[in-house]
Parts: sequence; structure tokens; C-alpha cells
Amino acid sequence: MKGLNTMNSIELKTLGELSQYSFYIPAYQRGYRWTAQEVNDLLNDINEFIPREISDTEEKTWYCLQPVVVKSRSENEYEVIDGQQRLTTIYLIMHYLNQDFVEKRRDKLFSIDYQTRTDSKEFLQNPDEENDACIDFYYMHKAYETIDEWFNQRENDASFDKNDYRSKLKFHTKVIWYETTEDNPITVFTRLNIGKISLTNAELIKALFLNSSNFKSGNADRMRLRQIEIANEWDNIETSLQNNKLWYFLSDEKKEDNRIEYIFNLMNDSTDTDPYSTFRFFYAKLAGKTEDDMNRYWEMVQAYYQRFNEWFSERELYHKIGFILTVKIAKVKDLYDSSSTLRKSDFISHIDGMIKQYFRNQNLFDLDYENKNTRSVLLLYNILTMLQNEHDSSYFPFDDFKLNKWNIEHIASRKDSTSIPAANRKDWLLDVKCYIDKDQEEAAGLFAQIDDMLNQETYTNEDKFTTLFDAVTVHFNKYMSETEDVDGISNLALLDEKTNKGYKNAVFPLKRKCIIELDKTGGFVPICTKNVFLKYFSDYPPKISFWTQDDREKYEQDLMRVLTNYLEVTK
Repeated sequence: MKGLNTMNSIELKTLGELSQYSFYIPAYQRGYRWTAQEVNDLLNDINEFIPREISDTEEKTWYCLQPVVVKSRSENEYEVIDGQQRLTTIYLIMHYLNQDFVEKRRDKLFSIDYQTRTDSKEFLQNPDEENDACIDFYYMHKAYETIDEWFNQRENDASFDKNDYRSKLKFHTKVIWYETTEDNPITVFTRLNIGKISLTNAELIKALFLNSSNFKSGNADRMRLRQIEIANEWDNIETSLQNNKLWYFLSDEKKEDNRIEYIFNLMNDSTDTDPYSTFRFFYAKLAGKTEDDMNRYWEMVQAYYQRFNEWFSERELYHKIGFILTVKIAKVKDLYDSSSTLRKSDFISHIDGMIKQYFRNQNLFDLDYENKNTRSVLLLYNILTMLQNEHDSSYFPFDDFKLNKWNIEHIASRKDSTSIPAANRKDWLLDVKCYIDKDQEEAAGLFAQIDDMLNQETYTNEDKFTTLFDAVTVHFNKYMSETEDVDGISNLALLDEKTNKGYKNAVFPLKRKCIIELDKTGGFVPICTKNVFLKYFSDYPPKISFWTQDDREKYEQDLMRVLTNYLEVTK
């Protein structure tokens, strides 16, 4: 069964608890290679961690190290599949701290034995002595020197207590202990070390849910059946979240696998920020607990997933919640909690109220190219337009919106020749030339100027190019009112970043051509952007090559009509 390994176990162990074990490093592992930077990082992380009391318990918080993956060889002896670099460094630190005491008072330490570097075990007894027998000894010795230097630097620091550090290391630093029973440890090693990806919170939590210790009360057959059920349900949730339409409706994180971890992070109410905080939260809830506890938390996971599916399948909820999450009006957890206590109609009213509150005191006509709310308002405009069309059953693609980084773009160009890089000036002129009607008396002179600049290559002269650029802009904006702000909301629309860059400050007809080509090839164009460039709002017959004042006013009226319930729309 995919994803099911009933005998894998997972727990947290203090570094002091490791003293009873012997570790074996197999030949497929590379040698010890930690640098001074990595050693210092570990020393600093432990030093900066301050254990605090955990309410309603006699325990304190602990610093959590990344997982150590092991396979049992015999009683208290383990093959290390992943984590040997950390284990070796921990050993060196603990060995160093032991030197403060006479031998009989020193802590017992775990041992490390290497299949292909058999002298390493002996060398680790005296890592302060230089030894050129192998490259591993060099790095171990350098790491030990780094440790010595780190502690020496703090000898005169009144805020540093070496005994406190020793206690914190031994009792308040824990390693995630992941014990596997897979037959081939090399397969596990390879899986973990492709791209050097550590075990994720999701993988660790899965081991907790499928751990046999959760099923003490049942017989073997019933236990296995329940494990298979959870494994299947887990895979179904993960498969659903692999649908980018659902995933980017909920999240803007570019995450390719273990997306189920998103739900676990929502359930984690811990304020800790370490990478394995979510695992530690579930470890506290599930480790050593009953089957009922395990089932209760798994039901909570399923409840989140089912609620997300409800939002995704209900068109109004999908669009309004998607908008709220995209512009970060509220967090998913808050919406989940609200939807759990309110009737559907009340919940819709609630999220409508959130949107209105977000845009409180925002007037539509105060929005311009530089306003931080403009992008959000244009997104809302597109979403509401889709929702208000009773014949439209399509869904706004939040995945496209987030992955392609959609932003605002001018409809009619503004006078800003600096937006055209010097290397692109020739192409810009060639594009413009295609849309100037040289048979019209007014445009003939402008056409000739462009032709002349291209033939003589004078576009390299910035002043000459700026003068011609301004003349071109005036020509294509000639049906616009000179009193209207070119940066105003009624001259702005949404477009994806790639296309936007492709026609940055292009003339209107070229922008229109790009939009049509994008739409023809199946690329998504926001409905309102499409309406603008296809002259949906224009009187017939439209001036195809120009964005006119009438076009702008009609567009403005539609913005007012659609957005009137969510923000002020008076001039």
C-alpha cells in the first residue's frame, strides 16, 4: 500500500538519552565534512535557545534538531541512514564539554563506528590531536578546533554560563528519532539525499498517525485495516491538493509535494517558529496517546479538507474567499473558524463585510497607478463581473493569477520614454510603424519621422528618441481628454507580468493585438481586461486603434456599477 509502513516509529530523544547507543556509519555514507560555519551555526542556535516553562506541565520547551534516520542492527546499536554529520558534531561538542571533569565524573557518550574508516572511532577519543591518516580526521579536528574557539571566545562573557549550556545541550536539545524497518537502507538513504531534502513535517507526522503504538487496544487485523484507511485517506487529500486550482485558491506557496502539511500547519497553535514546530505539536498530541486521540485528530484533518472542498465547489464562496486570501484580508484559519459557527448565508454576509471593511473610506476615483489598493480593486472588479454574469459558470484562475504575477497596466500609454530600454527602441519603433496609417495626412508625417529614424539609426540618441516617442504617444492618445490623468483608475487594467513586460508602454493597438493573441492561444485574460481591449464598452463603430475618452467613460461607468457595494464610487 502506497505510503504505508506500519513498523516505522518516530519519537523525540534528548541528546543525553543517546548515550546508551552505538551508531554505525555504513560505506554508502560520505565522510564527515561539516565546515566551521555549520559548526558555529549549531553552537549558536543552541546557545540562543532559552527553555521556557510549558503551562500545566512540569516540562520545559526544548530545541529541536533535524531528524536522524536509523535502522536497528542489534540491541542499542543502530545504522545511521541520515544525520551522521549532526551526530558526529554533537559528539565532538559533548566530548569537548567532558574535558572540564576528571574522567570518572565525565558523562558517558554514545559511540560512532565507521564501516570504511575504522580508525575514526579511536580518533574521536582524541579529536584535538592532528592526524593526517584520512581526510575525515582533518575535518573532525577542524570542527573540534572551531568548538574550542567558540567556547574560548565566551570565557570572559558574564552573560554566558558554560554549565547552563551543558545542561541545555544534554536535557533541552532533542533530536527527531526516525527508526525505519525498510529492508534496504540504501534505498531510504537515496530517497532522503536526492537534492539533500530532509524529512518534512508531513512525513514525520504520517509516521505518528501510522505508528503501531496508536492501536494498542485492537487486534492485528483491525489495526492494519485502520492504518490502510488512514493511508488511503491521506493519499486522497494529498492528491486533491496537488490540483493547482485548489492549492492556489488556498495558498500562494510554491510547494510541489507534501501539500497536506498545509492543514497540519493550520492546526498547529504553537507559537514556536523552528522548522519542526508542527511536528512537535502533533508529537505532543499523539505520542503515547490512545487510538481515540489519534482518531480525533485525524477527523480534524479531514474536517479541514472537507471544508476546503465545500468552498472550492461553491462558486460564490470560491471567488470571495479566494479574493480575501489573495489580498490577505484574513487568514484561512480565521475563515475556517467562522464558517464552522455560522450558517452559510450568514457566513457569506460575514465575508462580504470583511471585503467592505477592507476598502472602508476608499473612493474608486482616488485610485491610481501608484495606489497600493488599485491592484486589489481591479482583481475584485474582475471577480465580481464573473459572479454577476448569471450565464457565466467559469472560475477565476487564482493559480494563473499568483504564478504569473498579475499586475496593473496602463490602457493608453503615458509619456515615459525611459520605460523603453535603449536595446528595445528599434523594435518599439518597428511595432509602432505597423499601426500608423500613412495614408492619413495627419499621420503621414509621423510615419516618415519613424522611417527616417530607423533608416539613420538615430534612435540611439536619447533626446531625439524622446521627442519622437512623445509625438507617437500624443498621436495614439489624441481622442483622450487632456484633463484626464493617464494614471487614473479608468486607464488601468490587469495583465500578467510576462505579457506586461512584453509590451511595456506599447501603443494601444499593439496591446490589443497581444491580448487577442494571448486569448487565441488559450492563455487566460481577465474578463474585464478582455472587455477593455476588445472594445466591449465602446459605441459602434469603435475606433479600433485608439483608446478614446468615450471608451474611458464607459469603462468608468462599469467600474462604478460593479463595485458600488464594496467601496465609494462618487467623484
